[in-house]
Parts: sequence; C-alpha cells; structure tokens
Amino acid sequence: MRTFGLACMAVLVVMFTAGPVFAADTAGTGNFYGNAFGAGIGAGLTILGAALGFGRIGGSALESMARQPETADKVQTAMLIIAALLEGATFFSLIVCIIMGFKS
Repeated sequence: MRTFGLACMAVLVVMFTAGPVFAADTAGTGNFYGNAFGAGIGAGLTILGAALGFGRIGGSALESMARQPETADKVQTAMLIIAALLEGATFFSLIVCIIMGFKS
C-alpha cells in the first residue's frame, strides 16, 4: 500500500508541475498535447486497476477452492466469467484512451 501511495503522489506531482509546460505555445502552431497526456495516465490507471482486479479474483477463487474443494468447478466457472467481464471493461477503457490520445 505504501508503494501505491508513493506512486499516486508521484503522478500528482507530475500533473501539477507539468501543467504550464503543456499549456505553453512556444512554436505558435496551436498544438496542445493534453489529450495524449491524459490518455496515457488513463491507460496506466486502467491497467493498474485491471491488474488489481485480476489478482483479487484469482486469490479469492483459490482461497475458496482450498476451503471447499467440492465446489471448485462452480467457483472456476464464476471466476472465468467475472474475469472476462473485467477484461472487456479494460479493453473498452484502453480503446477510449487510445482514441483520445490520437485526437490531439
């Protein structure tokens, strides 16, 4: 948990200190890359959330199979369905982040 808090603080520091750099229009072209920056952070958070979700699903399923081995096939089926739904939501979020990244 301490590493996660440290990573969150690092992201917040980068977001707040890099704002003027992204807002500056030094070349006069009018390009603003804030969408790409936001899409990168969104994709990273999506992958982090999916990894935590898959870890919790797998850990809970293995724990319940260890406690009641006779229900292993039902637990495994439910785990696969939940993992597929989580993977679908993750892919949707990543596609939205990629589309927003290319709009800049």
